[in-house]
Amino acid sequence: MDVIDWLRAALGSDADDGVLSTDPALLDVARADRSGWVADGSPLALVNARTVEHVQATMRAASEFRVPVVPRGAGTGLAGGANGSAGSIVLSLAGMDRILEISTEDQLAVVEPGVINEDLDAALEPFGLFFAPDPASKAISTIGGNIATNAGGLLCAKYGVTREAVLGLDVVLADGRFVRTGHRTVKGVTGYDLTSLLVGSEGTLGVIVGATVRVLPRPQGEPTTLGALFADVRAASDAAARVTAAHLRPAVMELLDAPALERISAYLGEQTIRDAFGAAGGAAYLLVQFDGPTASDDAAAAASVIAETGGTVRVAADAAEGERLLAIRRAFHPALAATGTVLIEDVAVPRSRMPEMFAAIERISRRHGIPIPTVAHAGDGNLHPNFVAPGDGIAPAVWEAAGELFRTAMELGGTLTGEHGVGVLKRRWLAEELGPDSYDLQVKLKSVFDPLGILNPGKVFG
Repeated sequence: MDVIDWLRAALGSDADDGVLSTDPALLDVARADRSGWVADGSPLALVNARTVEHVQATMRAASEFRVPVVPRGAGTGLAGGANGSAGSIVLSLAGMDRILEISTEDQLAVVEPGVINEDLDAALEPFGLFFAPDPASKAISTIGGNIATNAGGLLCAKYGVTREAVLGLDVVLADGRFVRTGHRTVKGVTGYDLTSLLVGSEGTLGVIVGATVRVLPRPQGEPTTLGALFADVRAASDAAARVTAAHLRPAVMELLDAPALERISAYLGEQTIRDAFGAAGGAAYLLVQFDGPTASDDAAAAASVIAETGGTVRVAADAAEGERLLAIRRAFHPALAATGTVLIEDVAVPRSRMPEMFAAIERISRRHGIPIPTVAHAGDGNLHPNFVAPGDGIAPAVWEAAGELFRTAMELGGTLTGEHGVGVLKRRWLAEELGPDSYDLQVKLKSVFDPLGILNPGKVFG
């Protein structure tokens, strides 16, 4: 009996009801994610788990036969972290998509990992609540995937990343055991904080099968949005830093550099930005949005700070105008995709070092002759340099430029990934950031959770 026969027997009739598949077409899809990277070879099988028991059966079979397991959600990752490798079992949690509980009294929700981020937020709206983590992929990415990568998004500066929203987890370990971590309470310091450890672990320590997440009161009133054009990205970065230094807390603060703004203008039409700002032009764009009862006053204060740094400021008069200002930012990814193959990257630096990081990106772009349009979550120092290459593939020269960019971020006191994760694509630089002792400690920690090395091997630690 091989692992597939063992697993088929363990799953029973569910195996023939779509839970277990060896369809080459489905296995081929599971080799890829949104990064463009495709794993070599083919997985052995795909398990479309619908219950915790399906996950446990998969992990027991994998332990028995020492077969790798690759946990996977919607496949929207950008670091090759959930791509099915040769000889592995791809364990999809996308079918575990129930919202099990919404508690207004405790301000929490209990969900399965396959729940789509935006669907949870929509379910919370009638209760006057919302789920704060909002990655750009929120319309298609799962809560389990958000947790696995500690995803962020536009609202991070005010509301934090996914880790801040996770109270507890249900997890199946490498040998099939089920454990529950964390608490439903606001406070809880019993034992080590395994919940925080599992958030961002990219499927290398356990398989998340449930989550208890913190939800928040939905901000009252309409948000107030403003946009500003600058002569260069350094001035725009300085303006963003001054907004933070003024103790203002925007819900959204996004920054687009000149190469990004140029492509967005071409994509939307030059008139779009002229309509928003009159005859004013610019080489960098800062978008700021405030929510809550003081939104209008905060926006006015931010507009004053930004104008003092040389920005041409437009405060939206109403929600429709705010949407037009937001549309400039939202056009970033489709505008780039229209011009070539895009490698979406992710670094973070201290907010005070953003001007230096933007300057370094410009130098690296010129030196390598590769366009690197960049958008930044300016409120938290998380930059997304995007390498645009002609044709269908990412050339080695792009990775050489990317490596230089990652090392520069680390030299500035930052990190090589703020929210996308390490996966396969960044693992070669991981030891440089962590240092030998910390790296060794984390490798040993991985072996405690996964002594046979079957959980997502080849990812993060190689």
